[in-house]
Parts: sequence; structure tokens; C-alpha cells
Amino acid sequence: MGFSYSDVLHRAHRCEELGIGSLWLYDHMYGPGAPGIDSLEAWTLATALLARTDGLRVGHMVLCNQFRHPAVLAKMATTLDQVSAGRLELGIGSGSIDDEHHRLGLNWGTFAQRSDRLRETLEILTQAFGEQRIDFSGTHYTVRDMPIKPGPVQQPRPPIVVGGSGEKYTLPLVARYADVWNVPTYALGEMEHKLAVLRSLCEDIGRDPATIVMSVEAVLALAPDDAALEGVRAVAEKRFGGPGFGLHEGGLIGTPSVIVDRLGQLREMGFGQVVFFTHDRASDATLELLAVEVLPQL
Repeated sequence: MGFSYSDVLHRAHRCEELGIGSLWLYDHMYGPGAPGIDSLEAWTLATALLARTDGLRVGHMVLCNQFRHPAVLAKMATTLDQVSAGRLELGIGSGSIDDEHHRLGLNWGTFAQRSDRLRETLEILTQAFGEQRIDFSGTHYTVRDMPIKPGPVQQPRPPIVVGGSGEKYTLPLVARYADVWNVPTYALGEMEHKLAVLRSLCEDIGRDPATIVMSVEAVLALAPDDAALEGVRAVAEKRFGGPGFGLHEGGLIGTPSVIVDRLGQLREMGFGQVVFFTHDRASDATLELLAVEVLPQL
């Protein structure tokens, strides 16, 4: 939000040069709560970044299922996986901002209805990636004998990332369909409980929960030393201190040694991936500090 394409591309190149594994985008028609600020479209931006990098993985945290017909999305995903030589991460969710739906004239519906649409999309993507063909009839979508060729480069498929923590609708979809489950910032205070619920749901359907990568979305306030910590903390509080960002619940405020210890705790809990909002919007200094002082310790 508020970045030009060159701003984002610069960060993508620095991540790639520094060995940071992936870069993640949001999927909104405008920055939530800030429609007057510049905001680039998610899929076009991901395509441009993957075309201008060689090893970096790019995904969305997460795509809005309401914005694209699932069969078209499947074709877009297999094409971008081909273009990027297998570097696409396919994050998807049921939609989170009602205002942009109303502005677009899109059906918002209840959370149950949006979750059911997402369920059908996940069925369609599973067919498209696995069989290179879609033949599906549901409540929301019907696709008849649609070829999706070429299929994806990644086998068995590009990782499907489902974000969310709802125990009634979202976590059952994670258990059945996802390759990666991302715990969003607003649920960081309940991670252990949500993990237990997901593992129970997996057992109910006979899936080994170890086959799902557990991922965390969190704010990182990384200070080079104790003297800089209060300034870093103040910036993080200003930008990410509001409800929903889980700044304190995430526990990722501190110097590199503190961050390494906290990431070790998350790993012991079963998490294998962390996606950061950095306190200073991924400045060169923070990306370099992360790459030099934190990542080698992991």
C-alpha cells in the first residue's frame, strides 16, 4: 500500500539476493480502510515479480476467492507456475473486506456462504492441478469437462495456502485441502489451541497433520541492538499496534538473539514457516539484518 512497482521490485530483488525465501502480497482492490492510497493489483504484481526474479517464491496472503472464477484462477495459476519455473505459492481465502465487495457489486454473503464457495474452489483447484481437467457441479460453480493444460510445473501441485482460524468453517477446509495453513495475525494469541483443533480435525478425516506446513503471519520489529530497540518498538506500535495485528501476541519484538529464540519456540510448536510484516515496511537495513543475523541461526 503506497508503494510503486519499483518499490516492490526493489524489495523482491533484495530478498532474492539475501536468501530470504519468499515475498507475499495482499489481494485487495485498494488498501483496506484507505481507498485513496495507491495500491497495485495482486495477480498482475505477482506475475511481474516472478518474471523479474530467478529464485524467489511469490504468493498472496491471501487471494480473495470472490474476485476470480475458480476455473480461470486454476488456469492463471498453472500458467504462472510455468512462467516462473515452479515458484508460485497459491494462498487463498474466503474474502475479508465487505466494503470492496459492495463497491464492486459482488455478492458478499454470510461467512458460511463464503466458506462454501471457497470449499468448491478448493475442489476445483485440486482437480485442475491433479488431473489437468475440471468437471465439477456445485451450488456456486459448475465447470464442465474443462481442460487445464499445461498443468503446473510443481508436483504434485503449487502449494495451496489457506489462511484463517475459524473452527467451524475454515479449519475443516485446511484439514481437507491445504498444503500450508497460515495462522493470521489476529489469531496469534490462540495458536496452541488452534493447532490442537486442526490436528483433531485431521485425525477425524484420516489425514496426517504432519503433511500440512504450519505457517505464522506476524509483525517483526527487529532492532540491531538494545539502543535502537525503543525506536523500533515505537514505529511498530504506531503502524501495527492496533487490534488485529497481534504485535505483542506474536512476541517478535527485539534484537536478533531475541527473535531467534522466539522463532525457535514457534518451531518447537510445529511451525515451519513465518511470514513477516516488518515494522519499517521491509527497508534494506531490516532485510539485511534479518538475513545476516537471524536466518543463519535457523
